[in-house]
This record gives sequence, structure tokens and C-alpha cells, in this order.
Amino acid sequence: MKYLLDTHTLIWALTEPKRLSQRVRDILDSPYIQIVVSAVSFWEISMKYAKGKLILSGITPQDIFHASRQMGIEFLPLSAEVCASYHQFNASYHKDPFDKMLLWIAKSENFPFISNDQYVKLYQTEGILVVW
Repeated sequence: MKYLLDTHTLIWALTEPKRLSQRVRDILDSPYIQIVVSAVSFWEISMKYAKGKLILSGITPQDIFHASRQMGIEFLPLSAEVCASYHQFNASYHKDPFDKMLLWIAKSENFPFISNDQYVKLYQTEGILVVW
């Protein structure tokens, strides 16, 4: 089974794992589960870092990418098909474009989505399994 990480979940997994729930830590540690990170998350990290909206305490977005690779995380490119079908995702519980695209990817690929974002949890009514 594959699980898609929200951007903050990826950052916490690499920099502050104690912020993760025990359930999430168990999922990340399971040899039977493949963790997936979208290119959208790396784009979000890089953009927020460049604008000074994300402080990474001595590491860079590239460091997060390399650490993710070392953890065995699968990288999911942003496909033209997913982008072209995004218009079908009418639910809008908040306006973060990165979260909305990640949620659409989770829905399109039928991946459970690992997030602690309260707004993201509202999207469970759209058939997206949000795990924390």
C-alpha cells in the first residue's frame, strides 16, 4: 500500500519526528508500506524557503530531497493528466493551492494522505482518507 505525505509531514519526519503521531511513525516504519512524496511538496518547500516563509534551521530544500531519497521515499512527478483533470476537484475548504493539488493527487491515485492539517481533514467528505 502507498501513502502520500503532506508537505509538513515530510518536513517533520525528517527534522522533528516527535511531532508525528504514533500512528504516522508506525506507518513510516512499516516495511509493508511505500511512502510517496509528490514533486508538488518539493516545489512548495522551495518556494516558501525562497520567500523566507519557511525556516529550515540550517538545512536547505535540497537537503530535504536528499534525505527523502535516503529514506527510500518514492517521488511522484506531477503529471499532465493530473493537472488537466484538477478542474474536477470542486471541494474548497481552504485556499492553499499546494494542499489542494496534493489532495487531488491523493484522490486521483487513491492514496491515503498523511496530514495533521485541520482543513485537510475536512476533505474526507470527498472520499480522501486522511490519516494522522
